[in-house]
Amino acid sequence: MPERSVSPPAGPPRSARERLRAARGFVFDLDGTLVLGDRGGRGLVPLPGALEITRWARQRRRPFVVFTNGTTKTPQELARTLRGIGFDLADEQVLTPASSAVTALTRRGHRRVLVLGHDGLTAPLRDAGLEVVAAAAGGRPRADAVLAGWYPDFTLAALEAACHAVWDGAELFSCSQSMFFATAQGRAIGTSRAISAMIKSLTGCRVRLVGKPSLDALRTAAGRLRLRPHELAVVGDDPELEVPMAHRGRALAVAVASGLAAADSFDHLPAARQPHLHLRGVDELLSICQEEEP
Repeated sequence: MPERSVSPPAGPPRSARERLRAARGFVFDLDGTLVLGDRGGRGLVPLPGALEITRWARQRRRPFVVFTNGTTKTPQELARTLRGIGFDLADEQVLTPASSAVTALTRRGHRRVLVLGHDGLTAPLRDAGLEVVAAAAGGRPRADAVLAGWYPDFTLAALEAACHAVWDGAELFSCSQSMFFATAQGRAIGTSRAISAMIKSLTGCRVRLVGKPSLDALRTAAGRLRLRPHELAVVGDDPELEVPMAHRGRALAVAVASGLAAADSFDHLPAARQPHLHLRGVDELLSICQEEEP
């Protein structure tokens, strides 16, 4: 990522500091907040303060989860990768849209899911007892739902299969509606939005989001921590993801400028939807947390 001059406001407001001190748990974004990697989610490198703040949270018994909108890996695989670069966390502390998709799909009574993605998306669904349907060339699959995720080798045959499933009554779900995500080489295009846009254009269906910034995502994170959404601090770099999600659940919204965001990236948000804290990165967040300790 190219270096940028970041000038967040001088000194967080006292009200935000008090809410941070009262927060019972954290939801951390991954790419651009805790790490940077390549477009395939490989070569991850911790950002300044990332190892330290997660270590601090564990030591202070402030539970946390890491929630990424990426589905290149299963949560378990990603947890192993993060442990390999120094993070001290358990498998259950890592969440992806596959985690919240399981909750949303089962709540709506769906059992057969046409998945536009790879093992990072299909494996968690199978583990939860859902039947994964393949998008076979020339086929007309029977499915209750279509789920679009990271799928860079998406084909016309997959598009046709997904459209036929929707025309036959399946609901369309998307892991992400973000145009970009942060990598060490700059921003990369997310496939979920592009794929679901094609299906919607052809079928006229509604796209239901299960990843960030949906309430399904925040509630899944809160449930994993056994907390309520408003008891959380949500930390991320994307003005279209973590900050809106935090506000929807009345959580503390903490914006960092270490990934996609520049100093003015949040200026377009209305006053009521601005981040409660706008910081350089999680290293600055750690400093504030330490200052607020009794």
